[in-house]
Amino acid sequence: MEDGRETAAMREQKRKDRQIGSELISQNNKALETGDSDIGVCGWILVLFSILLTLLTLPLSIWMCIKIVKEYERAIIFRLGRILRGGAKGPGLFFILPCTDSFINVDMRTITFDIPPQEVLTKDSVTVSVDGVVYYRVQNATLAVANITNADAATRLLAQTTLRNVLGTKNLAEILSDREEIAHSMQSTLDDATDDWGIKVERVEIKDVKLPLQLQRAMAAEAEATREARAKVIAAEGEMNASRALKEASLVIAESPSALQLRYLQTLNTIAAEKNSTIIFPLPIDMMQSFMKH
Repeated sequence: MEDGRETAAMREQKRKDRQIGSELISQNNKALETGDSDIGVCGWILVLFSILLTLLTLPLSIWMCIKIVKEYERAIIFRLGRILRGGAKGPGLFFILPCTDSFINVDMRTITFDIPPQEVLTKDSVTVSVDGVVYYRVQNATLAVANITNADAATRLLAQTTLRNVLGTKNLAEILSDREEIAHSMQSTLDDATDDWGIKVERVEIKDVKLPLQLQRAMAAEAEATREARAKVIAAEGEMNASRALKEASLVIAESPSALQLRYLQTLNTIAAEKNSTIIFPLPIDMMQSFMKH
């Protein structure tokens, strides 16, 4: 009982820690997006000096101040090392100061990459090789620049580890049949993990699941044996139904002796229609017994 209470208390404490951590991250992200214009007295002096230098060197300096970003790009401007208030700029024209400002272009288009084949040990101790593809895009350019060194490389590595972790909790049958569920689980996990980097994971797909050759042969033999057993059962059921039909037909013929003669004539008609050169006439057994007595 006490162990259960301690476990519940630990879970509650972990939940509170995660909530506090998410609040701190949210505040940090908000601060990055809004920017901080407090660059100090020396900073403002350098900015004023840069503006004065730009005005003195007009119109040549105008070509160093005007920058253009494309429709699918955003520019993050750093002024004296701080992100400029207002967040990302673009698309279109924007202005920078030549001496104090620098900028980084961020591509906002959807990016795809293949997850290299991963050797995974499933829950039922089967080694499989699984690969996939991930579709993601930069949702917040400011966070993608300020919170991580290389968002693309980090997302690729995280996708590989997430694929291993998710498949390690699944059986082989679940991996082969529940690909959509696995892909959705990976997508939600990656999306939550990359949210602080300004990355939006749009889609994850499992491309191929490669099994060892011995396991493929064993599964093929099992499937073949199952099909053969099912075929034998179907054949036995067909024979049983046919025997029942023959029994019913024999009862009908036994009630009317002329029915057997009509059936005999119908059989002769069928044989003659096939243009056979030999026709076999069956003789009644009673007639043969009378000859044997003589």
